[in-house]
Parts: sequence; structure tokens; C-alpha cells
Amino acid sequence: MTTSLPTPRALIFDWDNTLVDTWGVITTCYNATFAHFGMPPWSEDEAREKAHRSLRDAFPDLFGDRWQEARTVFYRTFDAVHLQRLRPQDGAEALLAELTARGLYLAVVSNKMGPALRKEVAHLGWGPFFRQVVGATDARRDKPAPDPVAMALAPGALVAGAHVWFAGDTRVDLECAHNTGCLPVLVRPHPPGAHEFVNCPPQVHVPNCHALLALI
Repeated sequence: MTTSLPTPRALIFDWDNTLVDTWGVITTCYNATFAHFGMPPWSEDEAREKAHRSLRDAFPDLFGDRWQEARTVFYRTFDAVHLQRLRPQDGAEALLAELTARGLYLAVVSNKMGPALRKEVAHLGWGPFFRQVVGATDARRDKPAPDPVAMALAPGALVAGAHVWFAGDTRVDLECAHNTGCLPVLVRPHPPGAHEFVNCPPQVHVPNCHALLALI
């Protein structure tokens, strides 16, 4: 392990596109919702850039006072496709199994709605890996606020700090890590751009789950 990094006692993972590949599902759901309102669709690249906040934070900006109607359309589409199209990221299960075997505390903090998130975790058989799985609306505020991190660590009587690594693929994950004092780990194929995370830089970047396991 790199000597400049503190040894983790716990790891908090983002879910979508950190441990599982769901950008296709997310894009499909957004575009079904946009079609309902006669709005132009997003490409998958646009979804990757824009779809990071929880729906209760993002949809009022996108759909105004009809945001709850939009949420209904989104989740109707989501319920029809998400389990069938759910795919683990390469190396994710091996990563979780090895870290569990080493006795590290593992949790998930996601901006996916809690019941849907936990259904996906159960569908993959990954429930035994995690002490806590926290989704949108489970805490008083959603990621990047610190509330879900505190909830995720509570069963282990842990507090956030550099000994807790927060691994995710988007800016909101890095913001959440900085807001809680966790060590921010960017997990995605391409490294951060020169001016991409000015106010919330990652402490370390790894391209995938295999590289994250090798680092620990």
C-alpha cells in the first residue's frame, strides 16, 4: 500500500458505476421522463455528466412544480428494467469479498432511493458484505451532505475521518468525502482533469476495482 495513505478501517462505496454498471439504466429512465414532458433526451455522456444528485434534490430544478409527477415516471421505468440490466463492475465482487475477509467495515452511500438500492444489493447476493446500505431519503439529507455517512458508520460505532475511505466515481462522491473528512478515492477509468475537482480533489485515483484492491 502507498505509504502516504492511511490504512483504512472502513470503506464507504458509492453504488452506481462504482460497484455496478448502471449508466444505461439511468439514461433510459431519464429519457423516458423527458419524453413524458416533451423535453429533449440526454445522451449517455450527458447523463454521466449531469445525473449525480438525488432525485429529491435534482428534479425540482429539472421539472419545477411537476417534479413529483416526473419522479413517478422515472421510477415506473426504473422498476421495469433495473434488475434485469444490473451488472457488477469487473472485480467488484472479488474486492468486496477480500475486504470482508480482512475484517474491514464496508458500507454503501448512494443517491439511489434506499428501497431500490437495497433490492439491487440483495439481487446480487452482496448483502453480507455491507454493515449498512444507505440510499436517498434514508437520512435527513442526501449525499454530498454528511448525514448519510454518519448513518452508514453508526452500526460500527465509527466516526468519519481519514481512516474511512470513500470510493466513488463522481464529483458528488468526492464532495461528500471532503464534507465528512473521509479519504476521497476516485474510481473510474480516466484520471481527473486538471481543473475538474478544484474544490474537492481526490486523494487518490484508481481506474477500477482491481486497482483499488491492489492499493489496500
